[in-house]
Amino acid sequence: MTDTSSQPHQTGQKPGPAPGRHPGSGKEPVAPAERGRTTIADGVVEKIAGLAARDVVGVHALGSGLSRTFGAVRDRVPGGKSVARGVKAEVGEVQTALDLEIVVDYGVAIADVARAVRENVITAVERMTGLEVVEVNIAVTDVKLPDEEEEPEPRLQ
Repeated sequence: MTDTSSQPHQTGQKPGPAPGRHPGSGKEPVAPAERGRTTIADGVVEKIAGLAARDVVGVHALGSGLSRTFGAVRDRVPGGKSVARGVKAEVGEVQTALDLEIVVDYGVAIADVARAVRENVITAVERMTGLEVVEVNIAVTDVKLPDEEEEPEPRLQ
């Protein structure tokens, strides 16, 4: 009697390469996540960071006075609204660094608002992109006073 338990099952067909292997390569299987490269544009990170910063209580707006003025013009053009106004990102392969310009509401503790913005931005960007946020620099460019009117939006002719 012959023991066949250690012999491969014969079906008449040659087995193909294992999933993720290339025939004749002799290499270990490659996970699907490693079969290509994903790149994330600076603008994507800027939008995520801009939305995350605006979610923080005490942040009135993003951007300096000049960028907000230009942004108001851009906002009036269909499709021109920019949620990334006041945000600049430098994106590498695995890391990103961000610079934000914010306007805070009068009466808030600026250090607390900046800390909350930093935490919210880091959490959102890392969760959505998988990039490591190495720094978030925040420049407070203005304070919105309670009796101060909103800056008038320039009219397009």
